[in-house]
Amino acid sequence: QVQLVESGGGLAQAGGSLRLSCAASGRTSSRYNMAWFRQVPGKEREFVTAISWNAVTTEYADSVQGRFTVSRDNAKNTVYLQMNSLKPEDTAVYYCAAPGFVFSTISHSHNAYEYWGQGTQVTVSS
Repeated sequence: QVQLVESGGGLAQAGGSLRLSCAASGRTSSRYNMAWFRQVPGKEREFVTAISWNAVTTEYADSVQGRFTVSRDNAKNTVYLQMNSLKPEDTAVYYCAAPGFVFSTISHSHNAYEYWGQGTQVTVSS
């Protein structure tokens, strides 16, 4: 059973920065892509970014391209999301996600991810 624990959320002002972390446990191999999604009440969970198992490939939603950076440290089983130039519309609960299988390509669909963290709230004030 894979467990994901996010941390680092909180309150930031517009234009500020936050860094989220996602610590994974329960799986011996690190050869899995990882993703971040976000969700606001009443809306579907939205793809934010994903990173391949070897960090060679990263993909971003258009809304965060150029402002957010995903990275990972496989030795620590941890994925990071550096969020800069935050905007009020970035306010959401952010979730870390991991697939149940090794995929050669990155998926933007939440249906491709089997394991989810509990989420961490990010609130950006204007």
